[in-house]
Amino acid sequence: MSKSNFTRRGLLKTSAVAGAGLALPTIFTAQSAHAFTNEPTGGTVTLGFNVPQTGPYADEGADELRAYQLAVEHLNGGGDGGMLNTFSSKELDGTGILGKKVEYVTGDTQTKSDAARASAKSMIEKDGAIMITGGSSSGVAVAVQALCQEAGVIFMAGLTHSNDTTGKDKKANGFRHFFNSYMSGAALAPVLANAYGKDRKAYHLTADYNWGYTTEEAVRASTEAMGWETVAAVKTPLTQTDFSSYIAPVLQSGADTLVLNHYGGNMVNSLTNAVQFGLRDKQVNGKDFQIVVPLYSRLMAKGAGANVKGIFGSTNWHWSLQDAGSKAFVKSFGTKYGFPPSQAAHTTYVQTLLYADAVQRAGSFAPCAVAEALEDFEFDGLGNGKTLYRGADHQCFKDVLVVKGKENPTSEFDLLEIVEVTPAEQVTYAPDHPQMGGPEAVLGACNNGA
Repeated sequence: MSKSNFTRRGLLKTSAVAGAGLALPTIFTAQSAHAFTNEPTGGTVTLGFNVPQTGPYADEGADELRAYQLAVEHLNGGGDGGMLNTFSSKELDGTGILGKKVEYVTGDTQTKSDAARASAKSMIEKDGAIMITGGSSSGVAVAVQALCQEAGVIFMAGLTHSNDTTGKDKKANGFRHFFNSYMSGAALAPVLANAYGKDRKAYHLTADYNWGYTTEEAVRASTEAMGWETVAAVKTPLTQTDFSSYIAPVLQSGADTLVLNHYGGNMVNSLTNAVQFGLRDKQVNGKDFQIVVPLYSRLMAKGAGANVKGIFGSTNWHWSLQDAGSKAFVKSFGTKYGFPPSQAAHTTYVQTLLYADAVQRAGSFAPCAVAEALEDFEFDGLGNGKTLYRGADHQCFKDVLVVKGKENPTSEFDLLEIVEVTPAEQVTYAPDHPQMGGPEAVLGACNNGA
């Protein structure tokens, strides 16, 4: 499809939205029928990087911000170019985006939905950000994605794993490169069955927000389908730091497996408490007690230290991958910062490049033109092998990694080993899958904000 067709069809989508009678804030009202929210008029374009700089996911936020800064450097022609050299699309050439120098503003989500919406709103209204990206919480992602849909800007989700982001709460202006809860369950179940057998009794501790809910649902569905029994599922506050009171009942439950549907500092603390209570040294039902962490990251593994040894989980990407794109990114990031990137860094770097590339291919910053350029876009060279940005729900489909904590790490960064690369076909599902909200979950129409 030509660039002009992308633009023209994008504007038609906007007309449909306007015709539906959706009210838009005065600040987003354009001066002409062809304008859109924060249309760049000078020699620069501003992106909004909204990350958790405080709160339980602050480590991920810090790495996301490093990656965003590296992406901007590469888009503007600095450094060694990183993944611009391996990306299958060759539209980006280091001259910015459509010839405009890339600038950015930042916000602190605090891992709180209200704070994240407020910082995103400020970046759009006061700073002129034309695209918002970032976050390390699905609650934040869902909230900010809804705001961006209303405002008429593109949202390139950061680290968000809940099914809801591209399931029941999906939006036409939002896109997710990160994998989701369903994919973790589908990838983990066969590995867990092979390692621990099909006769297990599982106890779930689940973070009390939408990511925790969908991760528990996905892991329960996949493990119960292979024969496991769920004996209990208990919700824990996101603000919890000491999980001792939640770990003690596990010992009286008859469970022989603990599933920690926790992330970031929550997972570090709950796993530490579980080890302190001696769970890993117990035998229950004639089996060695096991712990599973559905969503892993290197930053979490570092925080938990030796407690992660031998524990299975899934991850979106890992710096030890040997494909050309991953190696190029690790080299660029390592040269700039002195250590390898996390999956959070990889996700946000890639999302920035994918947005910029879509603008180039569309020949326009108009959100609906960009959205159409991203829909059903297939690419390679950004890690995880060949990848599809599915048009039906704006979810990326790619290989998923099953990992476990290394028994004998060689450095503070060499903490996880890849035990299985699960092909994309094994984790692909229908857009109207029940875990995604079923047929009632509708993507809706793109909004240019004008």
